[in-house]
Amino acid sequence: MSRLTKAAAAVAATAAISLLASACTGQSSGSADDDASKDVSITFWHGWTAPNELKAINDNVARFEKAHPNIHVKVQGNITDDKINQALRAGGSKAPDVVSSFTTDNVGQFCSSGSMADLGPFLTKSKIDPAATFPKPMLEYTQFNGTRCTLPLLGDAYGLYYNKKAFAAAGISAPPKTMSEFKADAVKLTKSKGDSYSQLGFMPNFHGYESTTTHLAAQWGVKYFDASGKSQVAKDPGFAAMFGWQQDMVKSLGGFGKLEKYRNTFGDEFGAKNPLLTGQVAMGMDGEWRLGMAKDAGMNDLGVAPFPVPDDQASTYGKGYLSGTIIGIANTSTKKNAAWELVKFMTTDTDAVVSFANAIHNVPSTLAALKSPKLDADPGFTTFLDIAQNPDSTTTPPSINGGAYQLTLQDFGYAYESGKSKDLNSGLQGVDAQVDKDIAQAK
Repeated sequence: MSRLTKAAAAVAATAAISLLASACTGQSSGSADDDASKDVSITFWHGWTAPNELKAINDNVARFEKAHPNIHVKVQGNITDDKINQALRAGGSKAPDVVSSFTTDNVGQFCSSGSMADLGPFLTKSKIDPAATFPKPMLEYTQFNGTRCTLPLLGDAYGLYYNKKAFAAAGISAPPKTMSEFKADAVKLTKSKGDSYSQLGFMPNFHGYESTTTHLAAQWGVKYFDASGKSQVAKDPGFAAMFGWQQDMVKSLGGFGKLEKYRNTFGDEFGAKNPLLTGQVAMGMDGEWRLGMAKDAGMNDLGVAPFPVPDDQASTYGKGYLSGTIIGIANTSTKKNAAWELVKFMTTDTDAVVSFANAIHNVPSTLAALKSPKLDADPGFTTFLDIAQNPDSTTTPPSINGGAYQLTLQDFGYAYESGKSKDLNSGLQGVDAQVDKDIAQAK
């Protein structure tokens, strides 16, 4: 799922989740006093729907039940965030015990409202050190203000996809590492055809699927909030630098209008007509899942590499933006200790994590699994494993109102690239003011 789709879903759920703190009051103390050694049934909700995904989940649950014969797991897939939010709010016998969500942007709301149980005591009891178990960016998006109410369950890493045949035809021998190299290659790979293109080097417009404001800004190592929690996009020079680079790319590749007209010819992002798969664009930012989609579509000319970095940060080449799936325990559950056994198995058992990652082509979410010899050895996939382990890779931080701050920045990006907003500094200051206002209201 696209990161901005996730962000939009998180914002749509804000009102519902904001009610959770009061709704959960009196329903659960958050304590875990059930005996996980006794015969018990728990319910696990997740959002996966594809046959290979469902099989992978069910296979892991079967392994868990074999290791814990007294704990029986009822699995329900295709669960949306709306259903999760309603169930967490309502509680009761039909509510889930374990919940998985694709939306990391909900973590701030889950943790601050108390709708998901604090996993800190469970980790301590099981003698699991999160910092020694999970990659740093994944640790960041699974907690909020010191409360860890979720854990990572596989991840996504973003890198550069490039058309090897187009590179060879243009005389480009290797993927670019810096933004200046990237621009030069994008221009060289672009073939105009009247007021359109027969091939575009790169789609820089922010509607260009995964080339979003947040994904691109990660390459500059930006920080969204200061130590006091105030938005600082106008103060962090990385944001202005990213917008300046994007505007230069837009102009160099034909201008916003021409690019938008071409973008409207693109097929569905998650189908075989994605422009990377059809050859309409020669380079693009995307996640590790695109490897499997390219294979299914019969596209064998795509190479992968880390996405380029700013020239003055060349030493950080290899980093990228990380996101992923989260899993936790509903605070209304009366079977938290049994639920924890499943969460612990799904998130920290190396073989479970590796088998799941291999089956659905996502990045493993533990340091041990990332180094496992049982991992898919495909060179393309290895590139994303390296990005996930890079110490300079980053993510977008959790917020009390989900991904609202990301959408505010995104909306400004749309206005700025189209010329509706012309003053960059003033616009970024406006983003800060709106983000701070929205967070204050959420509190």
